[in-house]
Amino acid sequence: MTPIEKARQQVEQAKARYQALLARQNAEERKLDTRRKIILGGLLIDASGKDERFARVIDELLKRITRDHDHKAFEGWQKPEPDRS
Repeated sequence: MTPIEKARQQVEQAKARYQALLARQNAEERKLDTRRKIILGGLLIDASGKDERFARVIDELLKRITRDHDHKAFEGWQKPEPDRS
């Protein structure tokens, strides 16, 4: 193998390592983003059972759902309602 071929191979290997690192970083960022969304969603649902303002926010957010697939996830779901006694 000539020095140029060896250098080219090293460059390709470095590029592959770089791409793998980027993919791993992107996967971690997506995972963290998903975790944040789940936590915030849970907090919002919990708060809606305690405070009418949050219950209204959920009502407004549900109106913004546009995809049928997303609508199906909420079929039959009842959001917690604040105790009005």
